[in-house]
Amino acid sequence: MRIVVTTAGSRGDVQPCVALGLGLRGAGHEVTVASWEAFRGLVEGRGLAFHPVAGPDPGRLVGALLEAGRNPLRYARTFRPLLRPHAERGFHDCLAACRDADAVVYTPLGFAGQMAAEHLGIPAVGSVVEPLLIRSRRFPSAILGRPIGGAALVEAPVVGALYNHLSHVAVEQIYWRTVQPLVGDLREKVGLPPTSRLFGPLGRLHRGRQPVLLGWSEHVLPGDPRQEAWMPTTGYWFLDHDGGWRPPEELRQFLDSGEPPVSLGLGSMSGVASARTTRVVALTAEVLDRAGRRGVLLSPDAGIEDSRLPDGVMRVAGEVPYDWLFPRVAVAVHHGGAGTLAAALRAGVPSVVIPVLPDQAFWGWRVTALGAGPAPISPKRLTAERLSAAILQAATDPEMRSRCRLLAEKISAEDGISRAVEAFEIHAGEDR
Repeated sequence: MRIVVTTAGSRGDVQPCVALGLGLRGAGHEVTVASWEAFRGLVEGRGLAFHPVAGPDPGRLVGALLEAGRNPLRYARTFRPLLRPHAERGFHDCLAACRDADAVVYTPLGFAGQMAAEHLGIPAVGSVVEPLLIRSRRFPSAILGRPIGGAALVEAPVVGALYNHLSHVAVEQIYWRTVQPLVGDLREKVGLPPTSRLFGPLGRLHRGRQPVLLGWSEHVLPGDPRQEAWMPTTGYWFLDHDGGWRPPEELRQFLDSGEPPVSLGLGSMSGVASARTTRVVALTAEVLDRAGRRGVLLSPDAGIEDSRLPDGVMRVAGEVPYDWLFPRVAVAVHHGGAGTLAAALRAGVPSVVIPVLPDQAFWGWRVTALGAGPAPISPKRLTAERLSAAILQAATDPEMRSRCRLLAEKISAEDGISRAVEAFEIHAGEDR
């Protein structure tokens, strides 16, 4: 089959789709990734075809979301002015990419691909790497935090299950109300029928049990048996580092010269200079110095000069793949992005999560529920004492470290990409 994967957002949104695309290509399919121009190098560097789609600069998007913080309404309102100038052109770019395709895989921010597939009359399969738009009763939407009282997923009381379900419905409304003014007129222009003003295409997705691939481990978020037939939990879609990559010699020597260090990585936020990210970096360096612990800072543009770093703390200017670094560290301090957390869990290293965006707070809660890290620390409550205590607990708690190793074994035994490819082929074949 000729398959187009439509995706957008930050690197954390696009990278798993590249991994999935490679899996589809390995199964004999012809794959094109349609995304924002900023991701051309990531896609083509792995040998996949790329089709550009109009969209905002990813760095600007991340910066706007950082300003919105963890308020879901403000978080959603940042999207409309950023997407409005690109909405019509972006759809037509997706349509051009999909013109000769046999099927489409789309993500929430690549939803124009679903509309293009509808216009062309070809199968479309959704994909998510965190709980968005899936109406689960086992856990809430990633945008609204955690279950009531932090209840265990499979033991959630009725009120907790109802809250979880309604949280997904609420986020669908926020999402749909954000994009409806951009989509309504566009559908009319291209000859597509109007959608419900209440839930739009998301309501139709659930009513029709349209397939969506859930790209995380069932050991981290267990699937719902009632939804598994059309929303399978496949396992993570890891994109391991390229075989030609070599670590900087200075970093290799640093790692070999002493005990495993603490790492700090802020993912896509690393390149966005802000008072908040600068404070996290500076405070982490201060805590490591006080505790006499070594550290690796993966935040090259976060506003702190090398001359201010203590001895035993190294900044890495270039990209360092997490699948290479995390097995070599004692603790991973990070923002709680889905991809970063997945890499830490697979490496068996405890996480200290400092969430800035709503979905990061969700994963921070999940880390604690799994016993794979201490309670997340909100940036507003971040102090040297709290961060020091969290790093110490993650580095020394034998039960926590044992749970991390066991979870890593389970995740490593999964083949999420193969399962996702198999599920895609089943559902895309059913629609043909």
